[in-house]
Amino acid sequence: MRGSPSAIEIRIACAVDVPTMSEIHAACFVRSWDVTAIAQLIGAPGSLSLIGSALPQQPPQGFLIVRSAAGEAEVLTLAVDPSARRLGLARALLAAAIAVLRQAGAKLLFLEVDEGNEAASNLYRSLGAVVVGRRKRYYERGADADIFSLAL
Repeated sequence: MRGSPSAIEIRIACAVDVPTMSEIHAACFVRSWDVTAIAQLIGAPGSLSLIGSALPQQPPQGFLIVRSAAGEAEVLTLAVDPSARRLGLARALLAAAIAVLRQAGAKLLFLEVDEGNEAASNLYRSLGAVVVGRRKRYYERGADADIFSLAL
């Protein structure tokens, strides 16, 4: 079941969201970020942190952190709780970030994805992103990372 775009709620993440963000990240990644790492990232200059839920009146189920400088931006992490996947939240988080980045003058958005993460790769391609490189053995289990670029 897909969430309807009108039901998806997205907002700027703040310090009070850090523990929830850390929990979501731990549910998504073997090597997750703790509250200290996330707090440093959301407070850093050039950082954009969005958090949201795919269903009305639900606690946050996903978030995204982007860093930008000199007309370029990079998705540092995009995490959606496994129980909330396939509801459109990742797409909505990316779309919201893209809108903010465009308005701020960014021209390119980069992101990395595990070569085996077909769902993420398909999402990025559907937004117009293209693979521009590969980082060999980037992930802890030895998987390569595809590097995507999206013209904004």
